[in-house]
Amino acid sequence: MAKIRVMGAGGWGTALAMMADRSGHQVSMWSVFEEEVERLSKVREHKKLLPGVKIPDSIEITGDLASTAQADLVILAVPSFAVRDTARLLKGVLAEGTVVVNVAKGFEEEHLLRLSQVIEEELPEARVAVLSGPSHAEEVSRGVPTTVVAASRSKEAACFVQDTLMNSALRVYVNPDLTGVELGGALKNIIALAAGVCDGLGLGDNTKAALMTRGLTEIARLGVKMGAKQETFAGLTGIGDLVVTCTSMHSRNRRAGILIGKGIEPKEAVRQVGMVEGYLATHSAYKLSQKYGVEMPITAECYQVLFHDKDPKLAITDLMERPKRSEAETTWLDFHRQD
Repeated sequence: MAKIRVMGAGGWGTALAMMADRSGHQVSMWSVFEEEVERLSKVREHKKLLPGVKIPDSIEITGDLASTAQADLVILAVPSFAVRDTARLLKGVLAEGTVVVNVAKGFEEEHLLRLSQVIEEELPEARVAVLSGPSHAEEVSRGVPTTVVAASRSKEAACFVQDTLMNSALRVYVNPDLTGVELGGALKNIIALAAGVCDGLGLGDNTKAALMTRGLTEIARLGVKMGAKQETFAGLTGIGDLVVTCTSMHSRNRRAGILIGKGIEPKEAVRQVGMVEGYLATHSAYKLSQKYGVEMPITAECYQVLFHDKDPKLAITDLMERPKRSEAETTWLDFHRQD
């Protein structure tokens, strides 16, 4: 039995705490908000995010940070914008070598850092991993069979996460490609926003299939340029996460996109839906595409729609009327040389 501290009491943090509790671990869930601690401790249900799902009494809900020192595994389940501040709170608290696994999907916008890089800067004494994949909190909290990936630069850290969290309802694979796993999780939110816009505009399955396929292509294009492995984007944290986020109404990114497609101003759509990681990720990805000289036409059009008031219909037209090109990255000559 491991001692697990979940930092963050939102929907995803609560779902993971419940999943770990089912595996027989000693689980505690921390929140920075005193009112949230009191409410969840009393009601034992996240009525807004996970209605009807009871939080077991065996899970401690606390605002005490010092007790994190006893944890064998710390799960950071806070929004991407809060990762640095939350990690900073743990300075001087964690024991040397504690495994810290991040489950947020995004970037630190100011410095264009992956979130594992942020944690490593703040907590050099920790062994950092990420957990990512097609995994809606609403389903994980109810024990719906789910598969995810634990990635780390440390094989031991990734395997520890796998050994600790894996059970009959949560299958955990390991992957050494930390960069690819993080980028797949962060960038698919942009494509999910775009997929929602297509739904809001009343477009069909053809459009969404094309968007998802070409979206994955540009995600992988940037990922490889940043040092990721191409094959990672064909896995759970690439195509797997992309499919579930683009097609499910559990996805806040898709729901925000639907509102935008129906004519709601992007900032208002984000306000109505709540935490929409794809909104900020679009800004970061656009900057990264410029930094690395990578062509990302869908991301570029999303950026124009979200931050420069471009009409979504015009954005789709401009994507459709781009110059002709081959689907494959190779040329005809390269192709026939392989024969």
